[in-house]
Parts: sequence; structure tokens; C-alpha cells
Amino acid sequence: MIDELEPPAGRADPETEQMPGPAEEPPENVTTTPLTAAQVVAQTSAAVDASTPLSHATEHTLAVAEQRTVRKNLPRPASTRVMVVANQKGGVGKTTTAVNVAAALAQHGLKVLIVDLDPQGNASTALSIEHTEGTPGAYNVLVESTPMADVVVECPQVPGLYVVPATIDLAGAEIELVSLVARETRLRKSLDAYLTAEEAADARYDYVFIDCPPSLGLLTVNALAAGREMLIPIQCEYYALEGLSQLLRTIQQIKEHLNPALGVGAIILTMFDARTRLAAGVADEVRSHFGEQVLASAIPRSVRISEAPSYGQTVLTYDPGSVGALAYLEAAAELTYQGGKSR
Repeated sequence: MIDELEPPAGRADPETEQMPGPAEEPPENVTTTPLTAAQVVAQTSAAVDASTPLSHATEHTLAVAEQRTVRKNLPRPASTRVMVVANQKGGVGKTTTAVNVAAALAQHGLKVLIVDLDPQGNASTALSIEHTEGTPGAYNVLVESTPMADVVVECPQVPGLYVVPATIDLAGAEIELVSLVARETRLRKSLDAYLTAEEAADARYDYVFIDCPPSLGLLTVNALAAGREMLIPIQCEYYALEGLSQLLRTIQQIKEHLNPALGVGAIILTMFDARTRLAAGVADEVRSHFGEQVLASAIPRSVRISEAPSYGQTVLTYDPGSVGALAYLEAAAELTYQGGKSR
């Protein structure tokens, strides 16, 4: 019988259905706290399918909000930390690591200097620093004994980040330095004089990063003689391990003859691809040998990191919410708390 049929599932019986009443008001004694923008975005992204473009946009917004929250003043070192970013194997992310870690520290309110010793001038390019042939830079400091203060330029996009640019003239510096007196320590002499003058003027640098070419020639030797710590980027591939052993032998020779204070301050894993067993194997091998010297923050493969230099930017200014920017931000923060314990 039609009268005995039950109402369809999910629909209320019209005879028993109640009309919605007025919205209940919160009690007078209860105060409601408005949600922040990040919380609203988080609730929105949680309700959206992760495969939709909207979810990707909200995740990116959250990442930017997280970076702005993390970005705060980091502790200043007791004295200027001079770090040499070197690895004779090419394509491991030396320049990328140098400029992004330096930019992250500068964004935290620290004063940072980058000395570009690579004739290709890639660090200068990434920071929008003029480095055409004839531009005063590292070549003049090494070969012509020009005071470093005369060639230092501030990065236009990152206040507090200063650069000694590199030009193609450095390509001939290897030959020209051979006949000069104290050819291995010319950079150290100039850098020490500049840092001492800046400290006397109450404008002390917190960090100095020396970006080296992918070789173990006189330019790299000058950097190793001038530095106090090594920041070694290691690509998560097998060949990187072979190159590291050669670099460590070179460091030992520099310590014996030119710079006894030099030590390995930190090792950073770059181009890490968590989808491959090889990357995980290399990471485990490096960590088993160097322990706490290896930063916990590994830098993943990222298109944004590769794109940023073509716009004359670091990834932190090009796309601050990308995974690459957040990884370098974490690595820079970890480096400051590591305390620079050379081993």
C-alpha cells in the first residue's frame, strides 16, 4: 500500500520534519577568538581534494606563512665565521648553496659577505651583481692588491648581503698568481684586513662565504687558506663520494702547510631525491662517516631552485614558499645553531 511506504532514505518525513529555527547565540560569558588567516587557509585546504589546483595554492600559501613565522633573528656568532664552499666536483650545488644560505642568513638580520671566486660569476648572477669584464672584483683583490672595501657591492634584493663579484678576468688569475709573492695567501691578507676594519667601525660581519670554482687550483687554495671552516655540498650520487675523499686529502695538506685552523664545519646534502634508493644510500653513507657534521636538512631537487638564477634571484626571493626555499631556510638556521664546531 502506498500509505505504508516509508520516506526515501536521507529525507525526513514531512510530517515530522521541523523547520530550522533561529541560530543559537553563544553564551554571554563565552568569548570567541577570531581565526588567523593561516588557520582559515588550513581549514580550507583540509576540506579540498589534494589533487585539485586549489589545494596546491592553499598549500603554497601556508608554506609562505610558515616561512614568515620562522623568519626571525638568529643568534649572532661570537666572531665572524669564514666558510669556504668548495668541492672539486662540478654540478653539486656549490654556488646555489652559497647564495641561498647567505640570503637566508641575511633575511634573518645577519650581516653576510659572499666572495665569488668562480670565473663564471654564477654567484654574482644569482644576486643581480654586475660582473662584466673589467668590473672591479675578486681579480683586482688577488692580482692587483686592491683593497676589498673598494670592490664590495650590496645585493639590491637582500639587504645585509654583500658581494665581492667575480669576472671572467679570474680565468687568467691562475697563471698570473704563479709569479706573485705569497700567491696562496693573498686572499687571506686582504680579507682579514677588511674584516678587521669593519669590526673596528662597529659593522662586523657575521658570516663570510667564499664560493670556489670546481677545481683545486690556486683560486681554491687561496680560499682554503683564508677560511676557517668548510661548508661542503655533496650531491646524493655515487661519484660525489669519490670527489669528497680527494677534497679531504687537499684539506689535510692545507692544514699542514698554510692554514692549521681550517676544519670541516658542515656538510650539506644537495639534490636529494627521496624516491630513489641511491640518494638514501649516499645520505646514510655520508652520515655514518661524518655524524653531526652533516646537516639534518637535505636540499631536494627543485625546479624553483634552478629557475631562480635566470631571474637574477635566490630561491628565497623568487619563490619563498617553495620546498627549496624552505629547505635552505632550515639549513641556514641549523648552521647557526650548530655553533661552527670544526672537526
